[in-house]
Amino acid sequence: MRASGRNIASTLTERAKERPGSPAVISPGRRGRPEQACTFEELDRRSDILAAGLTRVGIGAGARAALMVPPSIEMFSLVFAVFKAGAVPVIADPGLGAAAVGRCLAEAAPDAFIGVPLAQAARAALGWGRATIRRIVTTGRFRMGGGWTLRDLERLGERDLPFRTPPPGATAAVLFTSGSTGPPKGVVYTHDHFLAQVEALRATYSIEPGEVDLCTFPLFALFAPALGMTAVLPDMDPTRPARADPEKIVRDLIAYRVTNFFGSPALLRNLGRHGTARGTRLPSLRRIVSAGAPVPARVVEPVARMLAESVQVYTPYGATEVLPVTSIGSDEILQGTRALTDEGRGICVGRPVPGVEVEIIHVRDGTIERWSDDLRVPAGVTGEICVRGPMVTREYLARPDATRQAKIEAEPLGGGFFHRMGDVGWRDDAGRIWFCGRKSQRVVSGRSVLFTIPCEAVFNTHPRVARSALVALRGPAGVEPGLCVELERPSSHGERGKVSAELLEIGQRHEHTRAICRIYFHRSFPVDVRHNSKIAREKLARWAESRTSWA
Repeated sequence: MRASGRNIASTLTERAKERPGSPAVISPGRRGRPEQACTFEELDRRSDILAAGLTRVGIGAGARAALMVPPSIEMFSLVFAVFKAGAVPVIADPGLGAAAVGRCLAEAAPDAFIGVPLAQAARAALGWGRATIRRIVTTGRFRMGGGWTLRDLERLGERDLPFRTPPPGATAAVLFTSGSTGPPKGVVYTHDHFLAQVEALRATYSIEPGEVDLCTFPLFALFAPALGMTAVLPDMDPTRPARADPEKIVRDLIAYRVTNFFGSPALLRNLGRHGTARGTRLPSLRRIVSAGAPVPARVVEPVARMLAESVQVYTPYGATEVLPVTSIGSDEILQGTRALTDEGRGICVGRPVPGVEVEIIHVRDGTIERWSDDLRVPAGVTGEICVRGPMVTREYLARPDATRQAKIEAEPLGGGFFHRMGDVGWRDDAGRIWFCGRKSQRVVSGRSVLFTIPCEAVFNTHPRVARSALVALRGPAGVEPGLCVELERPSSHGERGKVSAELLEIGQRHEHTRAICRIYFHRSFPVDVRHNSKIAREKLARWAESRTSWA
């Protein structure tokens, strides 16, 4: 990929010239606070001032700055300011937990820490980044641990206007993965990766300037100003999307005539139930986008009924390392692919988005240094999903072994590299990709290999099952498959016995699920911290093993 020489913050400046007086960010009035709004022109100017101030205090080109500011006008201003200053934002989810955040920051070695007072207190008390952090910026009225406030930066920055953004550095940002199947890893982004993502989202979903966005995932929300959309801040805790109040989400969707809405599968599940119970309609929406984990048809269907005719619920496939990869709409899911999903073929995630190339290769656990055509498997055969394109990131921060494991040099195909998604799936004759689960979570038992999504989908057809999880049980005689089940509502021991017998009978109808003979009922599955949707099957496996009699 040839470098463009553009900074992702240039998209904000371009939108400010096109739509200067239009609102870029709206923070609705809540809990006695008045509504706040910031126009594109104001956001561009304020981020210029803060960028100049950051540069003045030594948080400039190449400096790494850990950023812990919740969704707010301040967050938007600071993120674009850090980009404009040429600094590198380091972003790790607070929901990872204090210890994991500490490990992320130790690995990223940030020079600066920009955060709200609570984050600064945690940093000081827990020693986050103690070895490297030398500059501190606190949002709010008071300096914490020395350093500066935003008002300090504004006073310093106003002296240096107009601010000139330095040429883009080799690294634009470090975004940590959710750590749902292993330790969080820092993904290294360039500005061209971000620019490619913006263009892919615009082209795939026909997003137009002047739209209104309600995004429940902060990192996605930052795409709104770049695309010329007004970002409305939702009334929820962004670290717990599964607990978002659907009534509050609906209130904002209607009040602000939102056209674009992103929500995790867990959030959409609750939204669909709420809408079904109340007959809610959302006439302003042009699209809903849901990602972060597989989105079952039973989640998509009730949400789709809330939308105007022809408006779609899109479920793109991707990861922190590359997004988007593929996309599919609710019409195609509900009218075509869901039946095959229920039979155990996997979940269809659609066709590759423009500019992205997807290959399915033989499943291997080791490193693959260079591409060769014999890696490919035929259409219809399940293999490992690999991706190449302009938004595919090149490396993990300070993890050369993980980078080698995840990348395949592709000189025979014209250069560049493929990223190994760590997922398994297959391609159908129409060119669509079907997702079958994480490669690391497949169950290898004897000579058989079971993939999570095709097995779980069969059992999820039971009306009492909220979700299920295939797990590998490691006993004295080797590995055997087990199924953990979360029911739609609490049940008695006798009811669970009846459901268990019915599930075993369902499993016997399909060749690939006949070996599953152990059922475990779990009250509430452990899930990832980012979207509250990816099932932590490794934790469930250990829990199930502790309850297994191997006699």
